Amino acid sequence: MCNLFCLLMIKFRLILILSLAVQALFAQPISLHPDNPHYFLYKQQPKVLITSAEHYGAVLNLDFDYRKYLQTLHEEGMDYTRIFTGSYVENDQSFGIEKNTLAPLQNKLITPWARSNEPGYINGGNRFDLDKWNPEYFDRLHDFVTMAEKLDIIVEVTFFSSIYNDGYWQYCPFYAENNINNTDRVERIFVHTKSNGNLFRYQEAMVRKITRELNKYDNVIYEIQNEPWSDQQGAIFLLNKTNIPKDKQPWHTKSDLASEASIEWQSAIAEIVKIEEAALPKKHLIAQNYCNYGQPIAEVDNNIDIMNFHYVWPEAVHWNYGYKKPISFDESGFSQKEEATYRKQAWRFILAGGAVFNNLDYSFVAGHEDGSLEKNTSPGLGTKSLRKQFKFLKDFMFNLDFVQMEPANHLVQHAPGFIYQGLAEEGKAYAYYFEGDGKIDVELKVKNGSYKVAWWAPATGQKISSESIKSRDRILTISGPIVEEDVTLLVVRD
Repeated sequence: MCNLFCLLMIKFRLILILSLAVQALFAQPISLHPDNPHYFLYKQQPKVLITSAEHYGAVLNLDFDYRKYLQTLHEEGMDYTRIFTGSYVENDQSFGIEKNTLAPLQNKLITPWARSNEPGYINGGNRFDLDKWNPEYFDRLHDFVTMAEKLDIIVEVTFFSSIYNDGYWQYCPFYAENNINNTDRVERIFVHTKSNGNLFRYQEAMVRKITRELNKYDNVIYEIQNEPWSDQQGAIFLLNKTNIPKDKQPWHTKSDLASEASIEWQSAIAEIVKIEEAALPKKHLIAQNYCNYGQPIAEVDNNIDIMNFHYVWPEAVHWNYGYKKPISFDESGFSQKEEATYRKQAWRFILAGGAVFNNLDYSFVAGHEDGSLEKNTSPGLGTKSLRKQFKFLKDFMFNLDFVQMEPANHLVQHAPGFIYQGLAEEGKAYAYYFEGDGKIDVELKVKNGSYKVAWWAPATGQKISSESIKSRDRILTISGPIVEEDVTLLVVRD
């Protein structure tokens, strides 16, 4: 006969089973928010993603302690990281990046493919067998994503990357001399097109394999290819309207789209993910990387959920807002070595309506997985202090009902001497980021009423001042503080 203790244990187990069943019912991968698809929904909570993360080699570089890295991201409030799969590898000369995690030392590269018995890989060890998977790689990948999921870190898995020069191509597993599978000897610029000989078979197999392996996770986003315009340049959008010929424009004065051949190949890769997941329990978001800086994109593939840009102007949000998709600042990191540069990039983009900001943080390298290599020769910046500034931006956003807000620059009637980006739920809340120096005064178009007004310092996260003000004739006239570089304004109706 079952005693009282036995009955209580049975009841507890039934409650536990029911609870787990309910959790499983509602668990789903990060998705577009149903009320505002410019943002995400994750674990039933609205989400923007803000981070300062390593240079994408956390899984493929055996010297990199990704556990310490992920723990550091979590402790410092970062919630997003990108990883490359191993189909693309750099060398120690790449982009002047010190201790580049995408350039493992000899015999320290791990990829989805097993090594053969034949020596000859350019960076140590045997050549790859593209017909055999590497269990050790997938163990490492699973462990990385599992830990990230426990720490509420979203992982963008980038299947492929442009191959920027012939020197990098010679390090990649698909390069004919690096495998035993008689892959066709194609020029690097055709690797990510359908004119790539027999490489597409191996690309498709890798995408299907990774898609199956990671289907059970809720914290995964897929990206097709990093910076496809660097392989296959298409249309050019000039950022400075000058008479300088297009072919003489440096990279920071123009925005390149990928070619038609690249777009066709990218569409095929996205379709492979969709087909593979059609028979699997979970469906994940797919991102496409369009260009640097931003352009009004003429057409978005039906399989694309997220619009990725690099070094993005806030105008990229305005130009593409009508697609009703999250717009992502997917990489910074070649923009000087000053904290203010990256802080300003993040605030102006997120307050323009962007959903993701990812600073390329060169302080995270092998041996410094806690982000402590702050003094380095790399082209960008990562510091604990900068990550603290990003954390304040993240906290600021999560204290807003941002799902109900929209870009609202048009509501600023006057802010002499300052440029700005802002979001508003008209009649309820207004959030603006201003850049400039000196005394700031703002005229804001609002509904009549009384409002609480607060000024914040983005560099420190400290509140500068607060007061209550009544609007007159639907205009709120706000006398603000003396500003050095930038300031944040929050207005909430009483």
